[in-house]
Amino acid sequence: MNKEETYSISELAAYFGIATRTIRYYEELGLIHPRRSEGGQRIFSKKERIRLQLVFRGKKYGFSLEEIREMIQLFDQDPSGKQQLQKTIEYGTGKIGEVSKRIDEMKNLRSEMEYLIMDFKVRLDELEREK
Repeated sequence: MNKEETYSISELAAYFGIATRTIRYYEELGLIHPRRSEGGQRIFSKKERIRLQLVFRGKKYGFSLEEIREMIQLFDQDPSGKQQLQKTIEYGTGKIGEVSKRIDEMKNLRSEMEYLIMDFKVRLDELEREK
C-alpha cells in the first residue's frame, strides 16, 4: 500500500516561506481543505500543497483571491480542466491588458522624467555660465 504524502502546517509554511497564519487564512477562505487528525491538527495532502502553489502563482500574476478561488473550484467541478483553462485564459487576458497599461504609464513617466532631467541640466548650465 502506497502511503499518501502529507504535510503539517509548519512544514508547508517552511516550504513556501510564509507564516502559518497565512495558510489558516487561505483555509478560512475555502482555498484549501486540509483533513484533521484525531487530535485536531491539520493534515495537508499533496493536493493541498499544489493548491497553495496555485494560490501563490495567481497572486504573483495579480489575480485576486476571489479569482483564484473561482479558478481552483472550477477544476473540482470539471476534472477535465476545460472550464478552469477557459476562465484562466479570460482572467489572464484581462491581466495582460492591465500590465500593458501599467507599462505604458511607466514609459510615459520615464519620458517625462528624462525631459525634466534634460531641462534641469540646461538650467544648471545656464546658471553656471552666469557666474
